Amino acid sequence: MEKPNEVSRRDFIKNSTSAAVALSIPYIIPANAFGANDRIRVAVLGVNGRGQSHIAGFNNLSNVEVATFCDPDNNILQKRAKEFEAKTGKKVKTEIDLRKVYEDKSIDVVSIATPNHWHALATIWACQAGKDVYVEKPGSHNLHEGRKMIEAANKYKRIVQHGVQLRSSEALQEAVKHLRDGLIGNVYMARGLVYKWRPDIGDRGTEAVPAGLDYDLWTGPAEMKPFSKNYVHYDWHWHWNYGNGDIGNQGIHETDMCMWGLGVESFPEKITSSGGKFLWNDAKETPEVLSSSFVYPKEKKIIEFEVRPWMTNDEGGTGIGNIFYGSEGYMVVKGYDFYETFLGKEKKPGPTRKAGGDHFKNFIDAVVARDTKLLNGPVETAHLSSGLAHLGNIAYRTGRALTFDPKTEKFIGDDEANKMLTRKYRSPYSLPGVV
Repeated sequence: MEKPNEVSRRDFIKNSTSAAVALSIPYIIPANAFGANDRIRVAVLGVNGRGQSHIAGFNNLSNVEVATFCDPDNNILQKRAKEFEAKTGKKVKTEIDLRKVYEDKSIDVVSIATPNHWHALATIWACQAGKDVYVEKPGSHNLHEGRKMIEAANKYKRIVQHGVQLRSSEALQEAVKHLRDGLIGNVYMARGLVYKWRPDIGDRGTEAVPAGLDYDLWTGPAEMKPFSKNYVHYDWHWHWNYGNGDIGNQGIHETDMCMWGLGVESFPEKITSSGGKFLWNDAKETPEVLSSSFVYPKEKKIIEFEVRPWMTNDEGGTGIGNIFYGSEGYMVVKGYDFYETFLGKEKKPGPTRKAGGDHFKNFIDAVVARDTKLLNGPVETAHLSSGLAHLGNIAYRTGRALTFDPKTEKFIGDDEANKMLTRKYRSPYSLPGVV
């Protein structure tokens, strides 16, 4: 029970934020304003893959307590809990069902590292439950979901950070400033490159659901299909029911960088994609090779995006990154924290820098301050960068050039393509019409 002169964390945040708004200045509450037992309590949803990075990232912050792990695979869940206790000396609560996590009023933040098909619904439910959200990329599994995520974050006044950690890189923030300031002149084109080692995954057929896995929960809003090891736990990326291929996997970092660097804040009007499966006769549904073009006629800008597997050359010295082209030079972004520039007809080396950042800390700073303006990867980036990948995939799947209206977020005169902007949801895991 609080003493008369004590203030709870939530009241402190609320009162401090009100004061900051009144003064119209950003306000960050120092971590030492809270006691050792009054930190931001985080639950990590999905602890098999990227969730391990979420656990480590939040555990490194002094004003955060990693309190709960949640995963529908109890085998992995208990393994991660034991690993965490052995490493930190701390016990965490474990939950199989994320809805139990949302009922826990002691949890302030949920960090979502589930498969893609769960990202949007888990985010919306979290906002409705009064939780702030860090959501792994892509923010959405389809374009309609991204818009609903924005609506939920705004309606419930939640802090939602998209897991595009390159946005917190000091070097790449500097790189974008150079682009804005005209270092390479008029920047008219951005390329996104994803050349990753993607081997044959085989076709393992179907089998009984393994003990310890709640497959209904794992499937969630997606269509229920017989269990296969081709889905659980990683290769779901290559099946449309759950994933979005590599343009919607690793590629989200690069689609985001393309849009950020070009300064475009809406979707393109013209989209074309071509590619396919040329190497492996395996269970993958998504293309191994994909080349997409996104044209912004009014802005006179273009984004080109390439996915290639297996053996390939680098371009501009990078295989996972971006290249920006301007009238006076070009810029190469390598990975998440390095850029270099080449200027003039002679391509003389220009400014370059390598420096990272802490995307988890940036999120927590915004949570504490109750200020979305502090976010480096706000919910709008989840919609735009993920949506760009969705548009490219739809053009590939329909096999034709598409015209899109960025204002209505619909394709013009194409019912088949418009149906792919959303999906059929499986009860009780349906995306709400009104969030």
